[in-house]
Amino acid sequence: MEYDVIVVGGGHAGCEASLATARTNNKTLLVTGSIKNIATMPCNPSIGGSAKGIVVREIDALGGEMGKNADKTHIQIKMLNSKKGPAVQALRCQADKVTYPKEMLKTLNKQDNLEILEGIVEDLIVNDDKVQGVILENGTKIYSKIVILTTGTYLKSDILIGSTRTRSGPHGETPSNHLSDNLKKLGFNIIRLKTGTPQRLDKNSIDFSKMSIEKGDDVYRTFSFDNPPLYKIEDQVPCHLIYTNSKTHKIILDNLNKSSMYGGLDDIKGIGPRYCPSIEDKIVRFKDKERHQLFLEPESLYYDDIYLQGFSTSMPYDIQEEMVHSLEGLENAKILKYAYAIEYDAIYPTQLKSSLETKIIENLFTAGQINGTSGYEEAACQGLMAGINASLKLKGKEPLILKRYESYIGVLIDDLVTKGVRDPYRLLTSRAEYRLLLRHDNADLRLREYGHEVGLISDDTYKKFEYKKLQIDALICKLKNNRITPNKEVNEYLSNNNLTRLSTTATLYDFLKRQDITFDNIKHFIDIDYDKDILDEVEIMVKYDGYIAKEEKEAEKLKSLENKKIPNDIDYYKVHNLASEAKQKLSEIRPISLGQALRISGVNPSDISILSIYLKKEYHHE
Repeated sequence: MEYDVIVVGGGHAGCEASLATARTNNKTLLVTGSIKNIATMPCNPSIGGSAKGIVVREIDALGGEMGKNADKTHIQIKMLNSKKGPAVQALRCQADKVTYPKEMLKTLNKQDNLEILEGIVEDLIVNDDKVQGVILENGTKIYSKIVILTTGTYLKSDILIGSTRTRSGPHGETPSNHLSDNLKKLGFNIIRLKTGTPQRLDKNSIDFSKMSIEKGDDVYRTFSFDNPPLYKIEDQVPCHLIYTNSKTHKIILDNLNKSSMYGGLDDIKGIGPRYCPSIEDKIVRFKDKERHQLFLEPESLYYDDIYLQGFSTSMPYDIQEEMVHSLEGLENAKILKYAYAIEYDAIYPTQLKSSLETKIIENLFTAGQINGTSGYEEAACQGLMAGINASLKLKGKEPLILKRYESYIGVLIDDLVTKGVRDPYRLLTSRAEYRLLLRHDNADLRLREYGHEVGLISDDTYKKFEYKKLQIDALICKLKNNRITPNKEVNEYLSNNNLTRLSTTATLYDFLKRQDITFDNIKHFIDIDYDKDILDEVEIMVKYDGYIAKEEKEAEKLKSLENKKIPNDIDYYKVHNLASEAKQKLSEIRPISLGQALRISGVNPSDISILSIYLKKEYHHE
């Protein structure tokens, strides 16, 4: 039997990829090592977080599933950085580790054009540098027009604890032992990476009275733009905050040589995540810090495991016992699952096009941790984009390439394919040059049109979106066309509410720009009947008008460079006066535009000027 698309791996990337291709009318097969582990969370029990929460909103805006599934299954939700500016605000929820994968599997099972097969893919069918299907561990061949690899941490994965190394996947399953070797034979540069996970503790053995409580928000939140909240605020489950102490640090430093990463094993090649380090790394790298914060997060309503966020380690079990018991409130804590590190193979991501199709094998796409990223959200957005672009390729259309000024997804993919990775890549707000444009609130305004164009947003949903845009425009127009004057009644109201008095006549648009004014005040002077999301959106647009305009101007400069395409057949070694390093890097990465070329490490602005002149002369570029 032949399929349009075969997706390999049932993690967060695989779920989004297979749903995207199936929903765009492609016969899709999802091959996974274990159906019971589809969409599981082998590490933290959460969706979202700084920058990541915005990615989940972007996934939803494009027609993906992660946000909707998180809304159905979370046990707590809150807006991070709510007291800071909108550029850094992002949603994070505590996901229920039982119901999240269960609900995602339900969605997959009822999706038309999608079949699920339990099996391990160990090789690809490739002819004339084009993928034509996969070969299972038992020798079965399955053919398809496109293959998307979303193998997570299962490529030759090893569990590391103390001085022991065990070939295993995160849940103790058999990993894929040959696929990465076969990719290497096809010409791929394979790298070794590492990540880890902390202990799970028995809730009933913890003294929560010694800890600070961390509750969910007291207002309703959703990741999805399309569904109402599906929970009760009062039913949210709390998390708790504690800190490491001098005793904890001493135990770690005294036993550092027993950690897999610091002497326990001498054959580790994988590099761990810089922005989510083990507790050993934190103690060694930040010796000046007297303490590090740790969060105790419930994993599910259906069992009593508590996740000790921030305490990832590869220490032996006996040392982990000492470490945990040194923490306040955990003196008698029972460890249900010990922490471990996991080392696995990945491909170096500069071998990918911006569409996530590989440069080496046509019609082969990759997404998620196989591309050198960490995190469920980073994986899911790549899976979605790989699925979208696989579908577009089958239709003979150009790929959807999101730009850095359009989305965090665009930032992530551009960073991967342009700069590569040294350690598992994690999205941060600091990675985005235009983060005031890439906010939580406006993900649909930025991306929903793309979702509709590729067929993942229905006409009915898109009509609601268009109505929302009309409401935003109408409200802004109303604010600009109505004025407020400094008369007695106005200033009396302002004084009574401890607000700065008005001295000159102003439009309500300019009045709302004042830091102390909100729509609650505006409603005193003019009738405004709009939903809260419209009011919130317009308030941000008005208050940050000048800053947004400045970033849009900067983005326009980048856009002009992005629009200057570089022919794929260019021979950089024929470009006179181009630096040797630039020739080598440009030949390796083969950027699609001058904008992308400028972001390559080792390529300088002077190289771009030389290249631009060459393109004008040889290719008649404007």
